[in-house]
Amino acid sequence: MRWFGPGQVKPGTTQADLDVRVGGRYRIKFTGSNGEYHEVGGVYREVVPNEKLVFSWAWHSTPERESEVTISIKPDAGGTLLTFHHAQFVDETARDNHQRGWTEFLGNLEQYVDA
Repeated sequence: MRWFGPGQVKPGTTQADLDVRVGGRYRIKFTGSNGEYHEVGGVYREVVPNEKLVFSWAWHSTPERESEVTISIKPDAGGTLLTFHHAQFVDETARDNHQRGWTEFLGNLEQYVDA
């Protein structure tokens, strides 16, 4: 919860409910510094501990626009290689907006991972 969200998340507003198992649901909520509320959720489709997560992704404001996220990790030269793939967007605008968001989110994650 400390790294998830764009840089303009109001501190202390991120909440996450995760049931990390195939068929389990997740819900993540946060408020932007501008007061705008955001909520996203989905279902875990594949869970391989320490290797891979696949889950659906839909914002509460547009639940019909479900996409899919795949995250894979593997050892790499004394560290870990994370491969991130988000697919099945409704259009290029949605793809581009998510790319900007994930770039920020994953940039935040770097603060919590040893180099």
